[in-house]
Amino acid sequence: MANTESSSNKRLAGKVAVVTGAGRGIGRAEAMLLAREGAKVVVNDLGGGPIGGGSDDRVAAKVVGEIRASGGEAVANYDNVATIEGGARIIQTATDSFGPLDILINNAGIVRPRIIYNMSESDWDDVIAVHMKGTFSTIRAAAMIFREHKSGVIVNTASESGLGHLGQSSYSAAKEGIVGFTRTIARDLGRFNVRCNAIRPRAATRLFDEDALKAMERTRAMLGDRGVPVPMPNPLDNKPEQVAALVVWLCTDAAANVNGRTFVVGGEMVGLYPEPEPIRTMIHEGGWDLDALDRSAPSQLTAGLRNEFLPRS
Repeated sequence: MANTESSSNKRLAGKVAVVTGAGRGIGRAEAMLLAREGAKVVVNDLGGGPIGGGSDDRVAAKVVGEIRASGGEAVANYDNVATIEGGARIIQTATDSFGPLDILINNAGIVRPRIIYNMSESDWDDVIAVHMKGTFSTIRAAAMIFREHKSGVIVNTASESGLGHLGQSSYSAAKEGIVGFTRTIARDLGRFNVRCNAIRPRAATRLFDEDALKAMERTRAMLGDRGVPVPMPNPLDNKPEQVAALVVWLCTDAAANVNGRTFVVGGEMVGLYPEPEPIRTMIHEGGWDLDALDRSAPSQLTAGLRNEFLPRS
């Protein structure tokens, strides 16, 4: 069935986009919405399991079929984001199929939930490779195109797990690393008219089952929302399509002034995270030593702080 909507009504008509991990969940929703807004989309997905391992070309191919059936343009890519070669081939697929890249959405990910004393080296390495190196590998390749054409948009997928999530140290480290990486890429490429932002999505996907999502909610309740007064709906009610709307909006001209920022999005809510800054400071002439900290820190620097995670009696 052909899409009869005029291309002039589409926000991203003619743009070329890559979405990694686009075979399911949030990535699929992003790819579908990009296509509906007129973008030509590379649907990347290795087709592996939620904890990594395995591959299945049918996962990405199915989404491509859905986009084409709706009148959009899409091709599949099955490379692994966790290698430099894979990242480069993903971007090359876009340029070979449609022309110079305009939009890159990094969404691919896996989880290996383990309490730290049970976490193996491969549990750590594999999660860091997919999330952190995967985000690096595609941005590195895309940056060369963006710099040459002096335009481009990147949206990276972080997580509220980066604020602390029981049993997810590798995932938390990778996701919060992506936030810092995003801030630096915004500075590296901003002078070339390229913007890079990140999201912390709240949505039920295959990476997190009901128990994991509820654990994340409990952690967030203890930590607070870090200056972002937002509701905490049942995460199982949040749909990937509700996340995709903000991500795709960040790729449009309406968000041309937004760069290097981090958003939370889920359900009926979107929010902007504040940039980190010290909330208390102390000055001591000549610098600090232990005795001076003993005298001043409890009353000025650490007053009111408590260990939220001690065992409950």
